[in-house]
Amino acid sequence: MRGRFKLMFFLDSIWLIPMFPLFGALCMLLFGRRIDPQTVSHAGHGHDDHSHDGHGHDDHGHDHAHSHHGPSGSKSLINLLCPGMVLLSFIFSLGAVIQLQSVEGHRYEVIKFTWLAGLDSATSSGALARFSADWGFLLDPISSVMVLVVTGIGFLIHIYSTGYMAHDGGYYRFFGYLNLFIFFMLILVLANNYVLLFVGWEGVGLCSYLLIGFYFLKQSASNAANKAFLVNRIGDAAFVLGMLLLFTTLGTFRFTEIGPALEAGGFTAEIMGFGALSWITLLFFIGATGKSAQLPLYVWLPDAMEGPTPVSALIHAATMVTAGVYMVARSSEIYVLAPSTMIIVAVVGGLTAIFAATIGLVQNDIKRVLAYSTVSQLGYMFLACGVGAFWVGIFHLYTHAFFKALLFLGSGSVIHAVGGEQDMRKMGALKDKIPITYRTMWIGAIAIAGIPGLAGFFSKDEILWQTWISHDGAYRALWVIGLLTAALTAFYMFRLMYMTFGGESRVAPGVHVHESPRSMTVPLMVLAAGSILAGWIGTPVAFGPVHEALPSLEHWLAPAIAAEPAAHGAAGAEVHHDTTMEWLLMLISVTVAVGGILLARKVFDRKVEGDPMERALGPAHSLLYNKYYVDEIYGTLFVDGLAKGGGSALSRFDASVIDGAVNGAGWLTRFTSTVSIWWDTWIVDGAVRLTGFVVRFASYPVRMLQTGMLQNYAFFVVLGVLAILGYYLFQPPV
Repeated sequence: MRGRFKLMFFLDSIWLIPMFPLFGALCMLLFGRRIDPQTVSHAGHGHDDHSHDGHGHDDHGHDHAHSHHGPSGSKSLINLLCPGMVLLSFIFSLGAVIQLQSVEGHRYEVIKFTWLAGLDSATSSGALARFSADWGFLLDPISSVMVLVVTGIGFLIHIYSTGYMAHDGGYYRFFGYLNLFIFFMLILVLANNYVLLFVGWEGVGLCSYLLIGFYFLKQSASNAANKAFLVNRIGDAAFVLGMLLLFTTLGTFRFTEIGPALEAGGFTAEIMGFGALSWITLLFFIGATGKSAQLPLYVWLPDAMEGPTPVSALIHAATMVTAGVYMVARSSEIYVLAPSTMIIVAVVGGLTAIFAATIGLVQNDIKRVLAYSTVSQLGYMFLACGVGAFWVGIFHLYTHAFFKALLFLGSGSVIHAVGGEQDMRKMGALKDKIPITYRTMWIGAIAIAGIPGLAGFFSKDEILWQTWISHDGAYRALWVIGLLTAALTAFYMFRLMYMTFGGESRVAPGVHVHESPRSMTVPLMVLAAGSILAGWIGTPVAFGPVHEALPSLEHWLAPAIAAEPAAHGAAGAEVHHDTTMEWLLMLISVTVAVGGILLARKVFDRKVEGDPMERALGPAHSLLYNKYYVDEIYGTLFVDGLAKGGGSALSRFDASVIDGAVNGAGWLTRFTSTVSIWWDTWIVDGAVRLTGFVVRFASYPVRMLQTGMLQNYAFFVVLGVLAILGYYLFQPPV
């Protein structure tokens, strides 16, 4: 028994993995104000722990980035506690994943208690099912990948934040929010049922609102937080409807019961129509488009750049935006039976990928370029899921976490180096001044561009290959879109690199360009190593058999990922593998990536006059620079039209109809009460008073005799006697 306990310790303790960051969050949010030295020092001067607008600027734009000499030593408790809690989660996650390999089926479930229980209800098949959800945790191949990514990348971002946020107000609050974010994300990926997953789903939405709006004195940050919160609610509403329809159809929320419920219900692929499973998966996907920023609900993600740069890395790389991809892959057993929805997923993913990539071509804010890159790469992930290669979507999620976190944190290091500037047109020639940032970001750039040997190459190439062979080549148009996106990605990423690090210096006079502290550069180096090595666990079949010592991600994920039925001709079906064609497609994708890099170098790695993109694109530049005017269209339709116009109409309706009904009801009540008062006063009370008067009048003679006085009664007796005597005395003789 003791031996089993030792063997399964980490697996039995998977419920503790999210509890560690929750403990850190509670400590910060309950006691952080007392231990944050900046807050304590301000307390004596009557200042709150207000946040600056970022990078050492307060709400008036004054630079405080160098007003201190490094982080205060007394912040070490926060620096130890919050990153330490995430490190503990990573250690427990790693131990659990190692132990999971010895478990049959690579699946381990821990249920603590039933936290939601309802009445029995009938499903669509007529069977009775109890509406319930456990507070339970499931570790299987897909959640094991996610939990390592969330805790590993999350820990590096926490370490980076100790340097980046050292001089910002609300230090304890920032780390409290970060820990809370990690807690909810771990609940999301470890949940054993959809309802608990939705708790984490909503939790990361709340934390994203708090973190995006961290600089709450900035109106733009507040607006961005509100926008993220509201847009995500649209997707979340669809997700809730999908869960309810799932329960009424299958009678369960638990992931491990979905497959058996589908078999027991005799569900088959809905090829000829759009049935219950198609609606469930479509509603789930709408939820995913909100959380994972796909068309048409992507608009919140670029604005999320208003938050601190570590927040951008956390949201965009390893956590919130990947939640939708994870949820779709987790639901693969249902999606493979809903081919109509999978077509929608693939098409939306492909269109989002190229749509966002074209916008990224002309953006000048370094973080916004990366933001649109994230939207584009998420489109790649959904493209993979849509063609049936769910494991490839998770593979790209995993590799993307490394190089995108690296690029975002690298951009933060650049911003830190140039005094808070984010416009690439005011940078240039920085490679020798911040060499560590330059070299690590270069690795991230070639990784996302898809250069062979680095992480991005393996996952991106696999997506393109699976799209090419999917459905007997029916998705070749999507392959073309994916290939064009690869070319655009390479171009805009190296446009960013050359505008930032190459050419001539355009940094404002007086700015002291300096390398970031080790707390920021060490995470960059670790992520750079991951960007090089992470992809080798998913090498293409054309590379030959994988070495036995090197695990294959495809085989590891297989027990948790459903494959489309062979009848669909999907990527997951057994098909003849044309190695020659795969090598040819790899050559084409690498060629377009290298072409994009060389074109960016030719245009931007020199002294640039004006905007080359504006000259090259002509009228299209304005369209792309203004992001296809989607925000303006949404503003006109929904903010001005629906919110303001609809709000005015609702206000008039409220004033005329609702208030009119209320006022009319009040007037009617007053009128009826007036009539009731008159009736009660004159009719009811009058009748009562009249009855009393009649009784009183009729009883007057009696009351005259019934005085209650003895002498009166004696007087009347005497009178009576006298009357009787008089009657007999004065009666005439007969």
